[in-house]
Amino acid sequence: MQSRHFGQSCFTSKLWAIGHRFGPYAPLIVLFLTGLVFLSLTRIGLVLWKWERVQATGEFCQILLQGVRVDLIQLGLLAIIPVLLSPLLATRQLFRFWRTFTFWWVLLSLVLLVFLEAATPGFILEYDVRPNRIFVEYLKYPHEVFGMLWQGFKVELFFGLLMTAIAFVLVRKLLKPWCKAQPAWSNTKLWLIWPLVLVLTAFAVRSTLTHRPANPALFAITQDSMVNSLILNSTYSVFYAAYSLQHEAKSSEIYGKLPREKVLALTGAQDTDIPTLTTLVPSVKRDKPLNLVILLQESLGAGFVESLGGKPVTPNLEKLKSEGIWFTHLYATGTRSVRGIEAVVTGFQPTPSDSTVKLGLSQKNFFTLAALLSKQGYLTEFIYGGESHFDNMRSFFMGNGFQQITDQPDFKNPVFVASWGASDEDLLNKTHEQLLAHHASGKPFFTLAFSSSNHAPFEFPDGRIELYEQPKATDNNAVKYADYTIGEFIKKAKASPYWQDTVFLIVADHDIRVRGDSLVPIEHFHIPALILGGAVQPKTVDAIASQIDLPVTVLSLMGIEAKHPMTGHDLSNIGPDYRGRAMMQYAYNYGWMQQVGPDAVENEVVVLREGKPPAFGHYEPVSKQLHNTDAPADAQSLAEQALANALLPALLYKEQRYRLPE
Repeated sequence: MQSRHFGQSCFTSKLWAIGHRFGPYAPLIVLFLTGLVFLSLTRIGLVLWKWERVQATGEFCQILLQGVRVDLIQLGLLAIIPVLLSPLLATRQLFRFWRTFTFWWVLLSLVLLVFLEAATPGFILEYDVRPNRIFVEYLKYPHEVFGMLWQGFKVELFFGLLMTAIAFVLVRKLLKPWCKAQPAWSNTKLWLIWPLVLVLTAFAVRSTLTHRPANPALFAITQDSMVNSLILNSTYSVFYAAYSLQHEAKSSEIYGKLPREKVLALTGAQDTDIPTLTTLVPSVKRDKPLNLVILLQESLGAGFVESLGGKPVTPNLEKLKSEGIWFTHLYATGTRSVRGIEAVVTGFQPTPSDSTVKLGLSQKNFFTLAALLSKQGYLTEFIYGGESHFDNMRSFFMGNGFQQITDQPDFKNPVFVASWGASDEDLLNKTHEQLLAHHASGKPFFTLAFSSSNHAPFEFPDGRIELYEQPKATDNNAVKYADYTIGEFIKKAKASPYWQDTVFLIVADHDIRVRGDSLVPIEHFHIPALILGGAVQPKTVDAIASQIDLPVTVLSLMGIEAKHPMTGHDLSNIGPDYRGRAMMQYAYNYGWMQQVGPDAVENEVVVLREGKPPAFGHYEPVSKQLHNTDAPADAQSLAEQALANALLPALLYKEQRYRLPE
């Protein structure tokens, strides 16, 4: 009698009329039905918002149909724990506890779905993809992230909080009839039906009868990664990212396998204690090796450099490029700062796992420029305007050769402090101050300075630059300010005693927003790099180059002769027959590009994908277009070359063989 009452009183929705037939599983049925409707509506909204890109794929119907499949997976994941517990908790004896438990479980599950969908538009605007591993990783840094949101994303922040609060109220009202429910099934009926419910829920989660359960790669049905992410829902995307971060050991094997000896042969490595160990013979002989300063620039992609086909917001860099070694076709290895640090400071090739800056086996005895140079008597330091614990930088650096770290607490009376720390102006003033002291001590030095002003919400001091556009807080203005600080720093460096004895590398960690409708948006991996200093002879390098080539090149220019495990090329002394290559990690896609002719006008590209065959194409740097092609005649060798280079760093990492010799 009471069971009929809970399904009727104060509630006329057919939802509960349907749910009532399922006895103790009624709230889980409500979870599935409500979740499917809500997630489908939000997906349709996102599809309409990005209609031009969706329409270009010709997969509109599949996006919606496969989206329902993903939603069933996620709702099954949310329901699986209550289903597993139901034979014990949904019995007549414990039904009151079951009722309370499932009320809150379903309430919080539906609110979570709403919260992450509400966060999705803002995240897509910034990263051109649904919330993913970046979202998960940023949860570790609430101070920095909340400061960024408060300063630059107030509308998105309040919208998300408002939608979450509204969802809590509405879902609580939706579930209120369940609070009065009484057991409608006998224990025997519950136990007889439970196996069927468990099998159905497990099948919803697995979503396939093949030997592997469904994963995001299964739903990558277009060439556009952003459109593929619309097929997912944001809760599933975040859940899978969290799961993947706990299972990084699989690494590059998601692309396939090759025998160890073939990996080594194709990459030129040897089956020795340190497979990639080589001896660098510098292109320039020095009586006394030079110092090294690396200015790692946050998000300074080629799109901000006019001579590289971008906007005119880096006038100082444009002036300086004729004074040093300028790279016209240099490509980043990834889309995150830690990946840029990994490439520039360690020369390590990228993998689909996280950067080695954050992985456990690389926190000590892992090769870095600092590890090599400290053994040669150099003072090694890292300077950062923010808090150096961010992204595990402090731990990685201190465990791998950096002797000194200067971060935000060490900046006395900074000119300007933003959400991410002291401004680039303060950073480079501090760097200049430190370099003068190091030079006066007579000890050689290696200084890595990492900027932060060109990071949302794009805060910088007034009165330094003529704004490129209005309003002030935009990436173009922030880049112009960062460029201003570089110009001011180089002016002071040229007038200082350390200029003649130092090699300076100015390079971006990655582009600001890496997005596009191709499997790997190569045009957004294009970054500027400039090597200069009093002893550096100017020239332009037009060959295809990778970030991992830079540490080898600067060591060569410094006059350092040493053994090291880096696989990058010394670009300070290349001939006209040189053919460059670049490697780019884009989420779980790996792009390998190699130069075809001497002028880098057209380049072969192979993209490795999880659970899918390699894709092939040609990239034209001038038009910045990647053209998909059928498999070329040398497709197998090209794909194996790419796969070997994706597998090699994973092998070196897992076996802890990327280090200096004893």
